[in-house]
Amino acid sequence: MEVGKVAARWGQVDDLYDLEQVSAKLYAIADFGWVVLVEALVGDLLAIWTPGKIGMVKIWCVGELACFLVVPGGSLADEPGRGEEIVIQPREDAWDLITDPVIRDMMALDAIAPFEDLAPLWDWSDRELETQVDRALARLKLDDDARRKRLAVALVDLSDPKRPRVASVNPDTMMYAASLPKIAVLLGAFEKIAQGKMEFDDENRRLMEQMIQRSSNPATTELMHRVGKKYIARVLLSPRYRLYDPRHNGGLWVGKDYAKAGLWKRDPLHNLSHGATAMQVARFYYLLYTDNLVTPEYSRKMKEVMSGSHINHKFVKGLSRLAPRMQLFRKSGSWRTFHSDSALVERKGRAYIAVALSNDPEGSEWLSRIILEFDRIVIPERS
Repeated sequence: MEVGKVAARWGQVDDLYDLEQVSAKLYAIADFGWVVLVEALVGDLLAIWTPGKIGMVKIWCVGELACFLVVPGGSLADEPGRGEEIVIQPREDAWDLITDPVIRDMMALDAIAPFEDLAPLWDWSDRELETQVDRALARLKLDDDARRKRLAVALVDLSDPKRPRVASVNPDTMMYAASLPKIAVLLGAFEKIAQGKMEFDDENRRLMEQMIQRSSNPATTELMHRVGKKYIARVLLSPRYRLYDPRHNGGLWVGKDYAKAGLWKRDPLHNLSHGATAMQVARFYYLLYTDNLVTPEYSRKMKEVMSGSHINHKFVKGLSRLAPRMQLFRKSGSWRTFHSDSALVERKGRAYIAVALSNDPEGSEWLSRIILEFDRIVIPERS
């Protein structure tokens, strides 16, 4: 495998999720002719298709000047040649619901050379854990509510972080989740901070803590305006995260201010302004736990922001009876009959992720009982 420099011509790229900011064109010339010319997002890794005999190539871009082309064999010519511009079209599948040109371009690249999914929780389903969760819901007399899709849950046992055990009921059922999707605003803010477009200063940290720990709607709305709703949506839809994925019936979505006004866009599948699925929320926490949200440093800072809760209900109410001393990273939400909670729980040297979304007037009390059952499954009394 040979590595050769690629001539690159750059515009100024300040924002990976802003189409107007992205103007990079990558040119690569090999001895068999043009490899590719494609307008694309500039990230840590671009993987693109070639029309020549070598198949796939990958381009690593560092900063604004240096790019390296890796090809399986062949050599790079010294002089440019002639060739056609390659236009990559999005796949004809569920992603056609997404009209944002930046997201469609990212998905087109992903279809050709897929980004690695760092949280493939669907693939880690554990039959024994599934049985335990089903029995727990039956003991709580919530199994019928689950069958009627008024309840969705996910439990991730992190005893082996590289190969966790996963159990879920209605994992891809999307519900209105009220304040729980504020975690998406937090992720969008740290992505923008990592790009140098926002400061992680005292004011922004205060807004984040009020948003997560006190669930302040004014603080959340202010942060959403600073980050941008379109930017947040692009982060959630991006191949790196796929926290909203039409192939899995949606996921995390924040399309409206946490106020009477301020609607931008409802999610394209279910017309929800603030929505979530249990599995996508669990994926968020798994990426957080494994330091794969933004950067390891910013993952740790996000955990600091999420480490305090001033609202003693749902999961916190249940766990405080059982384990007053624990490390909890958490966000919940309630509106009318919709009650949700989510947490990364660390205690007794063990860790697990729990998510529950419900649509019932008694949902808050359901969640207080569900978390006790989940905790006992992962951390038996004898441990």
